[in-house]
Amino acid sequence: MGALARAVDQSALTAFELDFSLEGVRKRRLLQTSWDVRFETVEPVRSFSWRKYGRGFAGWYYSVTVRDHVGYESWLERDRLVLLDRDPQVTAIASQPFWLHWHDGVRKRRHAPDYFVRLADGHARVVDVRAEDDLDDDTRESFTATEHACRAVGWEFDWVGRPDPVFMANIRWLARYRRTRCGRPQAVADRLLEVFREPKGLWEGAVSVGDRLQVLPVLFHLLWSGALETDLVGSLMQTDSLVWTKGSR
Repeated sequence: MGALARAVDQSALTAFELDFSLEGVRKRRLLQTSWDVRFETVEPVRSFSWRKYGRGFAGWYYSVTVRDHVGYESWLERDRLVLLDRDPQVTAIASQPFWLHWHDGVRKRRHAPDYFVRLADGHARVVDVRAEDDLDDDTRESFTATEHACRAVGWEFDWVGRPDPVFMANIRWLARYRRTRCGRPQAVADRLLEVFREPKGLWEGAVSVGDRLQVLPVLFHLLWSGALETDLVGSLMQTDSLVWTKGSR
């Protein structure tokens, strides 16, 4: 990093403030004195609500990663939350974790990122969700400022738009089977992993293990967890979709 970049990042430590709520107490601190707060444990800085005929659609999603409900304010945010929940590198997720305050030289500004994510290696990632065709100048400026603040304290910043529609449709289906109980009994899971060491059709492999009503939820849970794999991008899953055990193909 060059001297100018270091100076810019250093100035960000005092140019930004974070406003957050921890254990019911609202706090506002300079970025340089709050970067080490475990933001994956904070409460949302604003409520999740929706109005009739409004653009947003708020709700709560049960995350198996955090074993609790996590809020979202749109279907697009919900989809990203599902993807974060499936990511094995993600260990914790908090929605609307803080208000980022700064002055743009003309007026005071603030922005609440959509998610704060803790990764398995201990690093942090701040995620903003917005479709590219729904970005206005103010939003772009907010994302740029957020990225600047994140870089100053060593956090990743990720702006994400709409996921591939076929992939997302398949993931939404698998998310129905995300809970641990769907992967039981273990004997069925073990048998499926053995059967699909040789790639074969989804239906064919399920039938060879036993009663479909018992086997299919376990199969879909293994696809959710990544222990079994299939092409989730090329087409919607069908009974003849080729499935294989991870690492066997």
